[in-house]
Amino acid sequence: MAKSKLLLLSVLMSLAGTAYSAPQTASAPTGIQAYEEQEFIADFTKFKIGDTAPSLYQTPEYTIKQYQLRNLPAPDAGTHWTYMGENYVLIGDADGKIHKAYNGDIFYHR
Repeated sequence: MAKSKLLLLSVLMSLAGTAYSAPQTASAPTGIQAYEEQEFIADFTKFKIGDTAPSLYQTPEYTIKQYQLRNLPAPDAGTHWTYMGENYVLIGDADGKIHKAYNGDIFYHR
């Protein structure tokens, strides 16, 4: 009797663990795409792709030169990475337009 209860308990425990785990979906972003943001908040302002970054973030002091250390892709020609409100933001050199944004947690991506 004790063996059957123990067996039943172990089966129930294994089923509970299986039922608890969430199924993986094919559409879930992987790699650095999981950190991509379409909108974010910096300096108490909501920004989205296509907006213009404040001039402060277009200065050399805010330009991220060692983007590889932060797991960021190389900036496209005529753009550079900056850091705005806990996000890495790719902006245009000439117009300051926001091209792409990644959550700051990308720094820890491995």
